Amino acid sequence: MIKWTLTKRIWLSFITLILIIGLIVGIIYPFSLEKALKEDSFQLIKREQSRYIIPYISNYSNDDKNNGLIQTQHSARDVGHLIVKADTLPTLIGNPIPVSMLNRLIKQAEQQKSEIGDYQLNYEKTTLFYIVHKVQNGYVISFMRDTYTKEMAKKLWTKLFYVFLLAVLIALILTVWLTRYLKSPLVALGNQIEEIAKLNWKKPFEWKSGDEFQKLSDQFEHMRQNLVRYDTSQKHFLQRASHEMKTPIMVIQSYAQSVKDGMYPKEQLAGTMDVIIDEAALMEKRVQKLLYYTKVDSLRDESPEIRSISFGDLAETIISRFSATLPSIKMTVEGANTHISVDEEQWLIVMENLVENALRYAKDEIKLWALTRKDVQEIHIQNDGEPIPEEDLADLFKPFTKGIKGQFGLGLAIVKRIVDRHDGQISVNNTSEGVDFTVTIPI
Repeated sequence: MIKWTLTKRIWLSFITLILIIGLIVGIIYPFSLEKALKEDSFQLIKREQSRYIIPYISNYSNDDKNNGLIQTQHSARDVGHLIVKADTLPTLIGNPIPVSMLNRLIKQAEQQKSEIGDYQLNYEKTTLFYIVHKVQNGYVISFMRDTYTKEMAKKLWTKLFYVFLLAVLIALILTVWLTRYLKSPLVALGNQIEEIAKLNWKKPFEWKSGDEFQKLSDQFEHMRQNLVRYDTSQKHFLQRASHEMKTPIMVIQSYAQSVKDGMYPKEQLAGTMDVIIDEAALMEKRVQKLLYYTKVDSLRDESPEIRSISFGDLAETIISRFSATLPSIKMTVEGANTHISVDEEQWLIVMENLVENALRYAKDEIKLWALTRKDVQEIHIQNDGEPIPEEDLADLFKPFTKGIKGQFGLGLAIVKRIVDRHDGQISVNNTSEGVDFTVTIPI
């Protein structure tokens, strides 16, 4: 496939348009012009015939006093007349024509059945237009050569040629202007996009013209702002992740160095090693959550594997994982027979993170229940702990946002991303019974 630049496409479009117009004019115009001039010639012949000859014929005689008609007729520049009477010789008024042509005119007149008829006769390189008008005891043949029509056609073609040249010149000027007009904003936008490709996106897109280019510029500006926000969030994410990973690493490093130096911060080697093992396990858990958080982000353009699963089975799986963690916390399930349409693997992560979060703040009980309302399904995870401060509710699902007893600050952010992939919504509310996390997904 041939690749054309914008300039070449514009030039090609204008040249093609000019050629098409020229071709149409070159094909249609000659026929239209010839027909129009021919009709005009016959109209002129009819007018001259009606104006001079017909009134004269009504009083026609052979008297010499009627010779004034010949003088009058000579003022009708191109039209000649042949008057044929049954009792007289044919009379020719106007420019002479060859005898052979006269005979053919008379023969055509004798064969005519209608009162008026118009014809054309080709003789050598000349065309003769004539009209035969039957009158009392004869007929009148009015004729005109095509000299006038050829001269008019030549003049019109000359004028048309100059008009066409002028149109081409104007088209070329418009092409140059349009090329520059279309390229200038594209070049400016292209240069700025090139800067963005170099990760230099501080300069905003500004193209104020009130047209489609401004709309395109605004869309690029919106993209630039999103990139800036994304870059800022990524830097913030890396900073927070580095900080969260730094603490257990420092603990492990310091305890390991103490053991190497023969000192035991926990008095005994076993207690000191337990601290190292616990911090390593905590770091491993944080790494796993960090990896899963980025994994969910990478799956943004992929559709989840939706299938219908029992909420009761899902809840029991999660409870079995955490029942031994805090035996004193009672966990109850309602709406166990409710079926929800979700990606089972991802929804286990959602339930696990919500229940794990609830366990940190619950006093005595955690409730899990599901229900269906019209065209949506709701899943509730409620704990009877202290209410969350109102100022913290809005940022609760942002990465690295931790509550008082939070660990890494990614659990609820992972939940939010998975719910978003299911076109659902998640919210948290303080109720009279504690804190209620509500997940809503469409059916």
